[in-house]
Amino acid sequence: MLSVPETDVMIRARGLRKSFGDFEAVRGVDVDVHRGEAFGFLGPNGAGKSSTMRMIAAVSPVTGGELRILGLDPATHGPAIRARLGVCPQEDTLDTELNVRENLYIYGRYFGLPKAEVRDRVEELLEFVQLTDKAEALVEDLSGGMKRRLTIARSLVNSPDLLLLDEPTTGLDPQARHVLWDRLFRLKQAGVTLVITTHYMDEAEQLCDRLVVMDKGVIVAEDSPLALIRTHSTREVAELRFGVAETDQGHEALAEKVADLGERVEVLADRLLVYGDDGEEVVAKVHERGLRPVATLVRRSSLEDVFLRLTGRTLVD
Repeated sequence: MLSVPETDVMIRARGLRKSFGDFEAVRGVDVDVHRGEAFGFLGPNGAGKSSTMRMIAAVSPVTGGELRILGLDPATHGPAIRARLGVCPQEDTLDTELNVRENLYIYGRYFGLPKAEVRDRVEELLEFVQLTDKAEALVEDLSGGMKRRLTIARSLVNSPDLLLLDEPTTGLDPQARHVLWDRLFRLKQAGVTLVITTHYMDEAEQLCDRLVVMDKGVIVAEDSPLALIRTHSTREVAELRFGVAETDQGHEALAEKVADLGERVEVLADRLLVYGDDGEEVVAKVHERGLRPVATLVRRSSLEDVFLRLTGRTLVD
């Protein structure tokens, strides 16, 4: 791995821990985030992502280990760190009694910026997030996508060096998600370092240069999305759905009949997943063996395959 100059390390954690009473939410995390990259934290509910992000945001004290944000210790330089951060929370916390422009202006004044500078910055941000024509609109009159864009604009009002985004597109329709992806990509191109948590695997693949997968408070994998897919999955996946006659045998029995056709076979309630380098060949050989799936799908392996393999398919509340 190439060495990175200390001045280009925006976040450094070594043995980072966070406990709440007897419960240890983060159990020894080592991670570096470099200047100008988009870095992701993935994991199921309860994996420790939010606790880690709150420590990085300098709003939750570290229980153990070492954490440096922008080269500073959050225990002693919390206000200085927060002044250089932008935070986009999972839930919109906009002031519904103010219009769009006022939400940005008043938030900018919280940072002690001069009035003229804030006014200029507000107009720049309205244009950047494509809300100039909604500047006088009340927040309650905005769509979900507009509110998220306004929240991101507000997090940028202090021209942060580091932008933290917690589930930035949750609840948005596909069009709104893609507009936000474009805005975030432009920020990255402008040199802003992004740290993202998301449950959308396609979002992580689109936005993140590198990411970690967390589970039960520890990091179970770290790399670029493409490298993680290459390491933990196969080139393709053949999905096989069988009719009533075949499933009477049980999916486990069917899995045994195709086990040698891929590197591994995963048994789900409604289908089999056969992981291999050539999904079409898998499907052809399945038919050669007299098996007749009612539906087949051959697709590329995705980050979601990696995520589920590393963290499991069990629902976590």
